[in-house]
Amino acid sequence: MGLLFHGKLAKVHPRSRHTGRYDFALLTKNSPELGSFASRNPSGEPTIDFSDPRAVLALNRALLVTYYGLSSWELPPGYLCPPIPGRADLVHAAAELIGGRRGDPVRVLDVGVGANCVYPIIGRAEYGWRFVGCDTDRIALAAAQRIVDANPSLAGGVELRLQSAPHRVLAGVINAGEFFDLVLCNPPFHASLEAAREASAVKWTKLGRSPGAAPNFAGVESELWCPGGEEAFARRMIEDSAVFKSQILWCTILISKASCLPSLDKALTKFGAVRRRVIDMAQGQKKSRLVAWSFKA
Repeated sequence: MGLLFHGKLAKVHPRSRHTGRYDFALLTKNSPELGSFASRNPSGEPTIDFSDPRAVLALNRALLVTYYGLSSWELPPGYLCPPIPGRADLVHAAAELIGGRRGDPVRVLDVGVGANCVYPIIGRAEYGWRFVGCDTDRIALAAAQRIVDANPSLAGGVELRLQSAPHRVLAGVINAGEFFDLVLCNPPFHASLEAAREASAVKWTKLGRSPGAAPNFAGVESELWCPGGEEAFARRMIEDSAVFKSQILWCTILISKASCLPSLDKALTKFGAVRRRVIDMAQGQKKSRLVAWSFKA
């Protein structure tokens, strides 16, 4: 049974708060620091320098403050600053799998919650879901905990756990008797640090910047690469999910390379997934796909 494709490639999910141009007047009103990075493009419209990591951080913080009820969002130096509109699209796409259900009864596991804690932030604001976030990085977890502690909107709705076995994905995180309606995962895409650096250099060339410049998206090694890259990570996740198939309704993982899909299809067949989806997604020039599976008919 091959992977089923659900829906067409869309730039923005219809429920997204980010369907038009950024409202810089509103964003700078709610997060004044953004004003120091604002400029005008050749058409006279407000923008920022997207090659400046400080400006990118300020913009995404302003989006979280304005649209998702945050009062504080601080990241450790060098850690990933995610593009909020794309992360929101993923949350909305995953919500379709469970019929858009809302509220605390819906429990979601965020694999690789990171220092930014962005999926719990958006999922709590948009759907009121209750989250468990896990990560192998103690520094990232400590930063995520500071975000949770600093924002009343997250109080009581986000629990963070250390994954102490980096070679596993779900084992060691899901407890006996727990049930999750959704598992979300945005894995490290690259297979090596060298590959991550090469991709950064290509991006910088397109932006007309020196390949040695600090990347605007940042990211520590554990956020950017793992042995075998996203394909190997996804295969481990599929294998782990079969062990917990009675405790999970839908598993999802974001995949950047379409070439990975045949291998993942074989893995899903091997481990007995009975429902499968591939949801095409796009933000700007970046295209990816959300691979979803369930062991429940």
